[in-house]
Amino acid sequence: MAFFSASVSLSRYRIMDDVNDQLLREAPERLVKHAFQDIDHTADERSFGWVCADDYLDSKWKASPPEKGHFLIFSLRLDTRRVQPAVFKKHVAIAERSYLESIEDPDKRFMPKDRKREIRDQVMLKLRARALPVPAVFEAAWDLRTHTVYLASTNSKVRSLFEDLFTLTFELALEPLTPFFLASRMLGEEALPRLESLEPTDFPG
Repeated sequence: MAFFSASVSLSRYRIMDDVNDQLLREAPERLVKHAFQDIDHTADERSFGWVCADDYLDSKWKASPPEKGHFLIFSLRLDTRRVQPAVFKKHVAIAERSYLESIEDPDKRFMPKDRKREIRDQVMLKLRARALPVPAVFEAAWDLRTHTVYLASTNSKVRSLFEDLFTLTFELALEPLTPFFLASRMLGEEALPRLESLEPTDFPG
């Protein structure tokens, strides 16, 4: 698990809404409801959802429950299919040539825009179906005492995806615990104008 590594990049959040006992009891069911769906046998470009933190192939939490002491531990899995631009360009050219050669009258061999768009879409679907999805897994921990949430990633796209899915799953809003937020919480609202006027300092390399 990333949380047990010697070093790990973390994003921290606080839950902005009140969390009641009923929601906490429903948490495991909510995770399953929004669990990861496999796309190995489809042509879908990507899929994401929750999985067991102990086994990213387990979207039913058969290996272990998400409850770990006063934490709820789970992972965000994101599978993405990538088609290399050069490969796509090659197969589009092949398909377009095949289409033009199928027209018997040389004077009528031209490519309508709609047909060209259709060929590109068909080629992309075909190549996606042949490409294996690449999995990525990001662990998350929800401290049920402080309602602080930790995500083992600082990537902006991953964070945005996590925040949206967390809110969809639990109907709770997250607020990133950035240095600005932490400083404003420690110093109070009267310090906000001073904090907002601060500029970053460049340190000599």
